[in-house]
Amino acid sequence: MSKQQLIVVGKISGLFGVKGWVKVYSFTEPRENILSYSPWTLKKGMDVKQVTVLDGSLHGKAIVAGLAGITDRDLATALIGYEILIDANRLPKPQEGEYYWRDLIGLQVETEQGVMLGIVDYLLETGSNDVLVVKGERERLIPFLQGQFVKKIDLQAAKMIVDWDPEF
Repeated sequence: MSKQQLIVVGKISGLFGVKGWVKVYSFTEPRENILSYSPWTLKKGMDVKQVTVLDGSLHGKAIVAGLAGITDRDLATALIGYEILIDANRLPKPQEGEYYWRDLIGLQVETEQGVMLGIVDYLLETGSNDVLVVKGERERLIPFLQGQFVKKIDLQAAKMIVDWDPEF
């Protein structure tokens, strides 16, 4: 049995209707996948609670969800701002050549010539492709295009090899 590792998959961002439903900003892809990971662990500061998702759907760009025990707007209002966490082991295993962002963050990035550029601090979603934000002696934005700029990813060694001009 592997140890539980909680990861953030969304945030409760608002209210929906008068029966205690909440609006959710989902980090999952597609967005509505967040509904299939019930129960959720909700966390805000030091406050942590477990909730079961009873129902939910895509509503415009947001997800709306009905949660067990949350039956009116007052109870739902108290949940605004809570992060939604799930056990990382519940996520599907990525296919060969696919990676979760969380697996890339913290990787050491170096050029094919062995020049250390820094560490992946976070990623940006730009629409056309994701961008690695690499922090070293300065910050670099490197398009996450495997084969073109990203040549090799070794999660065991926590290293990424890129075809990137260190001066850029």
